[in-house]
Amino acid sequence: MKIYLVRHAIKEKTIGDVPITKEGVKQAQLIVQYFKNIPLSSIFSSPLRRARETAEYTARMHDLSVRIDNRLRERANWGDLPDQTFQEFVEMWDRCTKDPDFVPPVGDSARRACERMSSLLYELAEGHTLESRVLIVTHGGLITDYLANTFQENVLNQYHPQFIIEQSNLIPECSITKLRYDNKSFSIEQFAYTEHLETMEVGHGTSIRDI
Repeated sequence: MKIYLVRHAIKEKTIGDVPITKEGVKQAQLIVQYFKNIPLSSIFSSPLRRARETAEYTARMHDLSVRIDNRLRERANWGDLPDQTFQEFVEMWDRCTKDPDFVPPVGDSARRACERMSSLLYELAEGHTLESRVLIVTHGGLITDYLANTFQENVLNQYHPQFIIEQSNLIPECSITKLRYDNKSFSIEQFAYTEHLETMEVGHGTSIRDI
């Protein structure tokens, strides 16, 4: 079984539950092309607007509905805590990244975010055949929370020599990380793939915590 983890497209740089930009729409359309010949069984998305909008493009092409799951929400989103400045949000985010057990005033610790993501992945694995292909559109922070708290550091360092330290900068928008499920466990088959985006002139690869 293959599960494709896709970070949402480029979003508006403002507070709250923001949409994707015009450049983000172009990225989402390139995701459609990547999955054109892959028979997806189902598509899941974070409830946040930027993920839902990204997922809808591929869902329409495959004539599938986007299934929203709260377990795919980012560990924290700027705007969830009333009156929090962006600088305060960044400081909170960085503390969560450095200490996976730190529980912020709003949202989840990195470890807890990993646990809810993992619970969904195993649920999907048990509910699909080994031939299934599932697309999940979520957030860069959640993807790295899952990877950093699931796989050994020496495994992660095969994809980046300082994975744990640099994790907030490793998942570009609309990059694709492919997981393989076999023998009741997951392995990483592809990490932060972006070649499908190379026709775009806009930049991508912003930090996960960037607004």
